[in-house]
Amino acid sequence: MLRESLKNHNIILASGSPRRQHFFKELDIDFKIDVREVEEIFPPSLQREEITNYLAILKASAFTNMQPKDIIITSDTIVWHNKKAINKPADAAEAKRMLKGLSGTVHEVFTSVCFTMATSQKTVFDVTKVYFNKLTDAEIDYYIKTCKPFDKAGSYGIQDWLGYIGVEKIEGCFFNVMGLPTRLVYKTLMQLVTQD
Repeated sequence: MLRESLKNHNIILASGSPRRQHFFKELDIDFKIDVREVEEIFPPSLQREEITNYLAILKASAFTNMQPKDIIITSDTIVWHNKKAINKPADAAEAKRMLKGLSGTVHEVFTSVCFTMATSQKTVFDVTKVYFNKLTDAEIDYYIKTCKPFDKAGSYGIQDWLGYIGVEKIEGCFFNVMGLPTRLVYKTLMQLVTQD
């Protein structure tokens, strides 16, 4: 359905995330990938979705000289816990510290998606609450060793082994925790092409 609706547009996904690329394929969107490096630094005063909105828009700023039918899609996800953002771990030791901190607590996952066109820009975001069971050191060590979650905010993927055994429940969109609120992407793209 989206493929037909978007046939007159050039959809450019500016993400190296295999999960986001998979979602776009499953949504049946004809797209190409163009990832441009930006320094992902945000003002310390920002909180929650302000951070992901800022970073998604920042990633879009790397694109200039857009064509009239281009739609650049950029995104950012953070884990928000104890009033601070938890990003990707630098190594196994940091991953273990992150997961020990999340163990037995509730955190939020924020994802923002920015849609940039030649003459306009729209940013949407979603939030999901994730309730973690108490994790043992052995479970955390096993997960880090087998799944190597170093490319994931908060050091875990809900679709991985740790999600199977460690997540008690969620409130909100499951796919948002994986890195893309798919229903919002679908809804926004449909709105954009209808307005076009």
